[in-house]
Amino acid sequence: MTVPENVLRFQVLLYLSLVLDALSMAFQDRTPTGSVSDTTILAATTISACMIALFAYLVRHAARERKSWPRWVLTAALVLSVLSLLPAIRDSGLQFDTGVELVSCILTAAGLYFSFTGDARGWFNA
Repeated sequence: MTVPENVLRFQVLLYLSLVLDALSMAFQDRTPTGSVSDTTILAATTISACMIALFAYLVRHAARERKSWPRWVLTAALVLSVLSLLPAIRDSGLQFDTGVELVSCILTAAGLYFSFTGDARGWFNA
């Protein structure tokens, strides 16, 4: 069966967003300070990597297994991401790391838009 064009766009945009998140995570400063220990940095990095892997699984599960619920989980994650990004932008302005997160959110929002419109409507839970 042929995958609809909007479902492919959904996959590509969300995978691009996840690659951007992974690259952002790879280049983060992991220098321990007085308030942040090695263990805390390791835990945060591990959790971030697990979340990226989980989201990649959800994208695949939605697109290839034709399930609708992963789209809603990804939408909720996007809302939470935007809600956490707004105070960061308000407090420190638009810096490189917040700019990367903003681009990631935009890619995710565009991908999710495609998953709910056009020829993707009949694909999920069919």
